[in-house]
Amino acid sequence: MTFPAWFSALALVLDFAVRLWLAYRIVMRRLPVGVSLAWLLVILVFPFLGSIGYLLLGEYHLGWHRLQRILDVEKEWRVVSQGIASLGPIRQLLEHPEESRLARLAATTFLAPPLQGNELRLLDGANEIFPSLLDDIDAAQESCDFLFYIWASGGRVDQVEEALRRAAARGVRCRILVDAMGSSAFLRDGRAEELRRAGIAVQPALPSGLLSLPFVRPDLRLHRKIVIIDHKVGYTGSLNMADPVSFKQDAGVGQWVDAMVRTRGPVVLAMAASFLSFWSVETAQEADRAEWMEDAQKVQPVGSACVQVLSSGPAVRVEAMEQVVLTALYSARREVILTTPYFVPSESLLTALLSVAGSGVAVTLILPAQVDSALVRFASRAYQKELVDAGIRVALYEGGLLHTKSITIDDSLTLFGSLNLDPRSLRLNFEITLTVYDEEFNGRVKALQTTYLQRCRIVNEELLRRETHAMQFVQNTARLLGPVL
Repeated sequence: MTFPAWFSALALVLDFAVRLWLAYRIVMRRLPVGVSLAWLLVILVFPFLGSIGYLLLGEYHLGWHRLQRILDVEKEWRVVSQGIASLGPIRQLLEHPEESRLARLAATTFLAPPLQGNELRLLDGANEIFPSLLDDIDAAQESCDFLFYIWASGGRVDQVEEALRRAAARGVRCRILVDAMGSSAFLRDGRAEELRRAGIAVQPALPSGLLSLPFVRPDLRLHRKIVIIDHKVGYTGSLNMADPVSFKQDAGVGQWVDAMVRTRGPVVLAMAASFLSFWSVETAQEADRAEWMEDAQKVQPVGSACVQVLSSGPAVRVEAMEQVVLTALYSARREVILTTPYFVPSESLLTALLSVAGSGVAVTLILPAQVDSALVRFASRAYQKELVDAGIRVALYEGGLLHTKSITIDDSLTLFGSLNLDPRSLRLNFEITLTVYDEEFNGRVKALQTTYLQRCRIVNEELLRRETHAMQFVQNTARLLGPVL
């Protein structure tokens, strides 16, 4: 046997052995059936590349040292966060007679006590968000903490950076924590260094490189969006630190459409814990828990909303956030409205939506007509006929890339934050979700969802019949890969 033939035979044998071992590994991990089958399809159908893809993207590797830091720090902060439930007007509602199953599940899984006495102000779009944010930065006296997946300088973001410079100049502690991949351009183009020279701490989160690829999965990302001002005012929602007028305008999807919530009250302290725990992990610095506890003891009720802050991610039970969403959906009795830019449901989530609609609940799913990922777009469309046939109203927003992530259930329950309805958000990324038990906030979010509906076209049988067989094949193929997107 010649050397080329011998080498080829050895490569084939090694490839077969690796694929067999990976198949065994996937089966023994007891992943959701859809995820397991999708990865088995990838590694068994695509020689060499399938195995490489699984080794890079199939495991939840954060790196051993970072994982230990995350577990240690988040455990400490969760214990501390539990303490705010007994301070002053803040109290746990776990024994309250009107408490829901959802509150118990979220409190048990995330150690997130329901917090009373909060004021929530919904901000519709960048034209409301940026002026409010700039006013709060200019009023800051002690600290401005920012955590974002994407930080893209330009437009009104330049005004935010200038406001932070002014704050730092008057002695306010300013810190920016951004995802190393999502904000890579900002970290490279010199803007981050300019802010550092102005006295603003800028820290990348979850950095990855070629040398770390065997040990750290590169697509586990920090997707949270959080702003904390003086531990008194907080923001979260779907908006990245990017001006939609200029952000990704070459993607062909129009301007991104977002919403944020401005919070005051005890919930701000829980949101601050989410920022501080990750800041401590990435900087290897002891977090200022004493300062946090001092502020917690001073907090006073400022509103009537009851809120739980759910900080999810792959460092804890990866199925936890999906369980919360499923429990919320199954609690519906009259109406569910969902908005999400990326809809690639797991089998459990799809079953929940179909079951809830089948039980007589009016279910509306609002999606953008165009998204910035072709594969996600095809996979999402593959589910539309099944949803429509089950009586679910599927609406496609045509006013830009609808990026707001919200779920309203009946008259008082709302889930709002950075969470998309796809495997990446539900299992892989670090996300933040506010679970709100409040009729007023539910009504405001529902009114916002209604304005979105006014710019939608409804998916019906006629629209579905226009899909060619070739397009249906592409969509259904993308659907098979949905669990690993």
